[in-house]
Amino acid sequence: MTSPSVASPSASAAAVTPAVDSSRGAAAAVCSAGSLKVAARQAADRPAGTGIGAAIVEFTNSSAKACVLKGHPTVAGAGNGSPEKNSPLSVTTTGSASPVTLAPKGKAWVKLTFVQVQGEADGFCESGAEPVVYPTLVIGLPGAGKYQVALDDGQFAECDNKVTVTAVSRVKPS
Repeated sequence: MTSPSVASPSASAAAVTPAVDSSRGAAAAVCSAGSLKVAARQAADRPAGTGIGAAIVEFTNSSAKACVLKGHPTVAGAGNGSPEKNSPLSVTTTGSASPVTLAPKGKAWVKLTFVQVQGEADGFCESGAEPVVYPTLVIGLPGAGKYQVALDDGQFAECDNKVTVTAVSRVKPS
């Protein structure tokens, strides 16, 4: 099953410095909204507890030209098809952001690590907050749009509306 990818015109207007496409000697443009296919799966390395804990989000350049991604994503719980009902998560960034040039069909990744749900069955948050489960998340990349993505094997469960995110990387995290 393929995860849905929905580009939103409300993408961040943050500037991304073009990188040189070494195969053509020209500057590659920022990946445009709609030029990426996005998928998510559970990360192999994740915190102990119940639920997802961490996920890997994969961006694939579906255009015919090289393009550039850079930065840390924004993350929100999807609002049942209504962007105004999205629930933004508090994002803590890790790692430095460098431009990643994606050739056609090239891939880049980010890792999302959540405050983990603990216990069995319904689970609980150590903070006392109620766990939240999102069937899909909205992942935004500077200049490249926002994409709604579902896990290929479950749902996103987290506590405290917080997520730690890595910068876009050409190296797939575990």
